[in-house]
Amino acid sequence: MKKPSTQKPSPQQPRQRHGAATALAGVAAAGVVLSVAELVGAFFTARATPLIALGSTFIDFTPPWMKDFAIATFGTNDKAALFVGMAVTILVLACVLGVVAYRKWALGVAGVLLLGTVIVASVVTRASVRPLDAIPSLIGTAAGLIVLRLLVSRLWRMRAWPDVAADAAAKEPDRPATSRRAFFGGIGITVTASAVAAAGGRLLSAARSNVTQARESLKLPAPARAAQPVPAGVQSKAPGVTPWLTPNKDFYRIDTALSVPEINARDWELRVHGLVEREVRLTFQDLLDAELIESHVSLTCVSNPVGGNLAGNAKWLGLPIREVLRMAGPKDGADMVLSTSIDGFSASTPLEVLQDDRDAMLAIGMNGEALPLEHGYPVRMVVPGLYGFVSATKWVVDLEVTRFADSKAYWTQRGWSEHGPIKTMARIEVPKSFAQVPAGRVAIGGTAWAQTRGITKVEVQVDDGPWTEATLSDEASLITWRQWSFDWDATPGPHYLKARATDGTGEVQTGKRADPVPDGASGWQSVMVTVQ
Repeated sequence: MKKPSTQKPSPQQPRQRHGAATALAGVAAAGVVLSVAELVGAFFTARATPLIALGSTFIDFTPPWMKDFAIATFGTNDKAALFVGMAVTILVLACVLGVVAYRKWALGVAGVLLLGTVIVASVVTRASVRPLDAIPSLIGTAAGLIVLRLLVSRLWRMRAWPDVAADAAAKEPDRPATSRRAFFGGIGITVTASAVAAAGGRLLSAARSNVTQARESLKLPAPARAAQPVPAGVQSKAPGVTPWLTPNKDFYRIDTALSVPEINARDWELRVHGLVEREVRLTFQDLLDAELIESHVSLTCVSNPVGGNLAGNAKWLGLPIREVLRMAGPKDGADMVLSTSIDGFSASTPLEVLQDDRDAMLAIGMNGEALPLEHGYPVRMVVPGLYGFVSATKWVVDLEVTRFADSKAYWTQRGWSEHGPIKTMARIEVPKSFAQVPAGRVAIGGTAWAQTRGITKVEVQVDDGPWTEATLSDEASLITWRQWSFDWDATPGPHYLKARATDGTGEVQTGKRADPVPDGASGWQSVMVTVQ
């Protein structure tokens, strides 16, 4: 009986098709690229890892309509959805590269190098990233290429040889150079090593960072001006309405940072420059030593849909930005402050807003504790009355006094408005849409906001009936939201509930529907309930 040849196929001899095995080789190699880069990246900035850099670059080029779709669909889980989408994309590309490399190695190498170039370009173009931060991606790409070569070489040597005991016991040259069992064993080792490397990288990063411990040990100073006492009746009488004061863990988070920046407060510095008489630099200790103020302020995201939950109310501690600007001395002609985060995000805020008495601040505290990392630790901006995309810069490190005509911020470059005053809005929180409620007295309740103008009236409409005034809870201030309640004598059948608010200027919330782009959603929320 003629024995199978153990020679490597000649260029003229077509290689056998191994289908899923070639794709699996590509996936394993991709895993090596990412895991090795994660491990090496533990000694560099977090933004130097491929996934974070690629994801951040994708966010930078995301059109407004796609951003709104992601937030409307996934809410505050938009970043998790992005990672899932990236994982699927990388998986498909890795499969393709594995097949290509098996059939034409030179093309496979070119594909890997092209992807490596894209990754490195994504890394080095991130804010606050040095050229040396490309090293993890370069090492990861090289390691992935080596592993891909080893796995593909095994496939080249493979023959259609049954995995039976007799084969395993055969002597060279009777036994095939590489068996399927050996190939998949190599895949298993690669996957395990990748998982260990990725986990090791995360553990090393956590061990090298002491930001969390520093935040937890930070003792905030007492404010020179404490927040005004909160009236006892701020909470809606309707059971189930969101708490008037939003706990930190429940406060919405919408930003462009895939990886929460970790900034050591000792190293933080704010630069104030541009159209100013003198450049100012402030350290975190300067803020701690300053006369800080405390204030309850409600924030709202411009991407919040009608009836959405991208709004929150907290007690903030910080230094009034007007005091910082007074130190710098803005020059005539300046009308905007461009604030920039350490991750490259920027917001354009009208200069006059930061200089008036609304208590815009560089916040260091939130609800009695240091800012949580995900909400901007060590320092962020809080500006009452404006949507966050033009004011609420987290991890802020730079304030440039400039002009709207001369500079554009992150979202204004993408088609959003330059000025973002928060629109008057009423939200129905109970009952929920499509809820089934018993006939008789039913409590309707929710929250309304019109920061800096206040809420003077909320009205409820059942089906096409008349607008009826609801009961307002006590008002804490003009820059916080205001809750309300309404007792409804519900009759059996399906019903539609609507709510609208009137602000302190007498303006009634418009019923005209508008999308969040370019300056915030508008319209009346409609909730459908069934009365049994």
